Amino acid sequence: MNFKRKLLYFLLSFIFIIPINVLAYTKHLIPGGETIGIKVETDGVFVVGFYKVEGKEIAQKAGFKIGDRIIEINEKRIHNVLDLIDNIDSNKKEITIKFKIIRDNQEKELSMMLSKEKDSSYKTGLYVKDNIVGIGTLSYIDPDTNSFGALGHEVTDSSGFNFSISSGNIYASKITSITKATINKPGEKNASINTNEVYGTINYNLETGVFGKLEKKINDDKAVPVMSINEVKIGKAEIITVISNNKKESFAIEILSIDKTNQTKNFLIKVIDEKLIKETGGIVKGMSGSPILQDGKIVGVITHTVVDNPQKGFGISIEKMLKSVK
Repeated sequence: MNFKRKLLYFLLSFIFIIPINVLAYTKHLIPGGETIGIKVETDGVFVVGFYKVEGKEIAQKAGFKIGDRIIEINEKRIHNVLDLIDNIDSNKKEITIKFKIIRDNQEKELSMMLSKEKDSSYKTGLYVKDNIVGIGTLSYIDPDTNSFGALGHEVTDSSGFNFSISSGNIYASKITSITKATINKPGEKNASINTNEVYGTINYNLETGVFGKLEKKINDDKAVPVMSINEVKIGKAEIITVISNNKKESFAIEILSIDKTNQTKNFLIKVIDEKLIKETGGIVKGMSGSPILQDGKIVGVITHTVVDNPQKGFGISIEKMLKSVK
């Protein structure tokens, strides 16, 4: 199962990072490429939509917006949806609820009057969620610290906002089928997730990826040197990813341009591997985080596809990922 997003060009995947060393990060990483499942629990409850109560938009009238993170109700801390339900429960016919939310990194207070419905429940007019589940690609592993990184971009909901997470895990996963990409219609990897096989714990959800610590050995691959963005050349390279079951494969690409200043889109790439084009149509959702290698060194990871030309996409420099968690 993949993350569902309004920005269809935004792909998902995973990537490893590390600190230490004179360069402030490791000089060698084990390239990933494995498909992994991911589940993150949010820190608080996020507003993801609205519904009318007796024909009225009571949540919008109270001042709520999609992306608001509810952290308190009547001065009681809210960690998940169950907390929200428990703290609204009351024997009174009408109650006033005071919400404390986080919006644009600032706290804000909102109030809403609720009335009991015929089924003796309160309707808030809010659709909320406290976790996200999806698949992506493991980017790299630090052989010295057992740290990992993935995706090359943050985990976000379909509304496009990113989540402050309280906890999260990555799991074993395998590809069951591919929905092939066509012009203006992004494709995707379809996969099953084995939540009984935990690979590692997620500690950070950042603009440059998700990062954490492995709990078990995933592969026996050898570490390769990290390539500075200053060393990367226009021309041939390769990506490592899975398009069937759990078999990692290498596919040929070309790096078309390099942007050293962009925070997340450092490379414009093009898939030239005939097998990958035949099977997937190019770059698809679920491929984000697939490591990019050039001259035997890890350069970065795939993060986006170009919707009107799925054979093209963008990648982030491995340096950007490593430095973001140093």
